[in-house]
Amino acid sequence: MGYIRKWTIMIWEKKGLIFDAKKFDLEFAQSPQTLVFDDYVRIYFSTRERDSKGEYLSKIAFVDFDLELSKVLNVSTNEVISLGGLGAFDEHGIFPISPFKDSDGKIYAITCGWNRRVSVPVETGIGLVYSNDNGNTFDRKFKGPILAASLNEPVLVGDGFVQKYNGTYYMWYIFGTHWLEKTIDEPVARIYKIGYATSTDLINWERNNSKIIEDVLNEDECQALPTVVEFEGTYHMFFCFREATDFRTNPKRGYKWGYASSQDLINWTRDDEKGGMNLNYDGSWDASMMCYPHIFKVKNQVYLLYNGNEFGKFGFGLAKLKSI
Repeated sequence: MGYIRKWTIMIWEKKGLIFDAKKFDLEFAQSPQTLVFDDYVRIYFSTRERDSKGEYLSKIAFVDFDLELSKVLNVSTNEVISLGGLGAFDEHGIFPISPFKDSDGKIYAITCGWNRRVSVPVETGIGLVYSNDNGNTFDRKFKGPILAASLNEPVLVGDGFVQKYNGTYYMWYIFGTHWLEKTIDEPVARIYKIGYATSTDLINWERNNSKIIEDVLNEDECQALPTVVEFEGTYHMFFCFREATDFRTNPKRGYKWGYASSQDLINWTRDDEKGGMNLNYDGSWDASMMCYPHIFKVKNQVYLLYNGNEFGKFGFGLAKLKSI
């Protein structure tokens, strides 16, 4: 990678809530993720609808911004990708979708599909989709997942994020280790960690089969939505983490940002303080929760999109990296 800079604490300029879901009659705008074009930035996100039984479905939408991320140019109105068929791993929702342009210019995306279960709320898997119309719509490469539960990752494989380096695709994702039994005060609770896999064709993946980010809370710490970018000689990963229980309305136990760095994409050193973004508990839209980060560049400027309180119910915001 060449020059390697010794890192101190990152300094971010918060730009506030840049997409208000309610203004566009949307219920939630979760896990924003980008495709950067020459003259605009497309941000995909997951929204929610209710089915005939009143239960939630997760569907994908997008909004186009100018390159300064200050003006909304367009919001999708047509279906971006259909949900899976009866019994499919993505029958009841896709949350999130992580798009990227391959080296040949083709547009792909990694999806996290989910379906309902009986003894636990959901199971998830990672799918591969592609676009033939510049990212307006996507079609499945396969009906089934390219990554799912396995011998060493027994439940809840999802949240995939892909980057290509030196001809190899790297995917960072989460996998569940186990579920906690319900109690008088809490429903069943999922425990998940961040792992990684590599591939040369986006279809066949070699997994590391172990967590790559150390816990700082306890062994039941939940880690989600890894996102990676390289700048100034270092690979940077942001993610969110929380306690396993009592996290929905308790800001002391809910999602916060985590940060780790690496020189080789494999071994990661966690130091959340260096990430430079903490809760401020001031009553604002992101005062009690910061979750589902996505790091990206526009003309070499580094940005972070993220959700705030109530898991993205109010939309998503933006932070601009000022200095490090």
